[in-house]
Amino acid sequence: MILAIDVGGTKMAAGLVAPDGAVITSRRAATPQNADAETLWHTLATLIDPLSARAEGVGVGCGGPMTWPDGEVSPLNIPGWRGFPLRARLAGRFPGLPVRLHNDAICLAIAEHWQGAGQGSADMLGMVVSTGVGGGLILGGRLVNGGTGNAGHIGHVVVEPDGGPRCGCGGHGCLEAIARGPALTAWALTQGWTPAAVSEPMEASEGGEASEGPAAYLEDRAVTGRALAADALAGDPMAVLAMRRAGRALGIAIASATHLCDLDLVTIGGGLSQAGEPLFGPLEEALRDHARMGFARRLKVVPAALGQEAGLVGAAALLLAGGAYWTSSRD
Repeated sequence: MILAIDVGGTKMAAGLVAPDGAVITSRRAATPQNADAETLWHTLATLIDPLSARAEGVGVGCGGPMTWPDGEVSPLNIPGWRGFPLRARLAGRFPGLPVRLHNDAICLAIAEHWQGAGQGSADMLGMVVSTGVGGGLILGGRLVNGGTGNAGHIGHVVVEPDGGPRCGCGGHGCLEAIARGPALTAWALTQGWTPAAVSEPMEASEGGEASEGPAAYLEDRAVTGRALAADALAGDPMAVLAMRRAGRALGIAIASATHLCDLDLVTIGGGLSQAGEPLFGPLEEALRDHARMGFARRLKVVPAALGQEAGLVGAAALLLAGGAYWTSSRD
């Protein structure tokens, strides 16, 4: 039984995963925002404690970048962890057990290749479009790590080089700066999108005046990419426009990755992937506009199949299917 851990900018999850990839039980907690390193660690430790007794190994997916396989993490969307020794902390908590840690988007790609929509594909890119945009690359049926374990990080492929928005990595015009959920919802609000949940001005806060309009809604409450996706599916014109913006950026980035790596499949998971046609339609249009080489036309782009448990399944696969997904000699 593997204790699988999935650490992202919005939530932390942990579960016990059986050898066949089935998640036996799982727990979740919100990732503390603007928290220091020890507060974040305490939240994770509290989450995993009830599952620890049955663990025979520990697999972890965490936002990147990171040093791999040492497992010091510096997630762009978790500023409290910079060079945090996550693998070492977990190894100290589970002496004698193997602890393997990789990028959370890579774990999602592993999960889809092992148990999901990517089964049978030798050459695929698994993507997640959520708080951030990341990916994992499978070539020849095996995970590609790259020199530092960060291969497949498609979120930082530049899709708007001239005047594109600033990215958390310090660059401009990255795919992540355009298509990640928080950035896309913020852009949609500036274009006049009002979330369907907002039908009246918000109630006044204590000692203050009532907030009005979508900008105030974003400031006062979390507006998610899932909400934007739902509104796009319902036909809200500004939400549809936002999904078109994200879809086009994704299509351009995927075309570049396909030409570079000769892919046959791309899977896309995360909150925005639930938008369906409003996202995948513009994505396919942009992909076909830019993927002009004959070999690239065979590429298929499909929604990820495993849902919210995918991160746990992929983290567990670092141990349960390590022959394909773990090449380091370090446990």
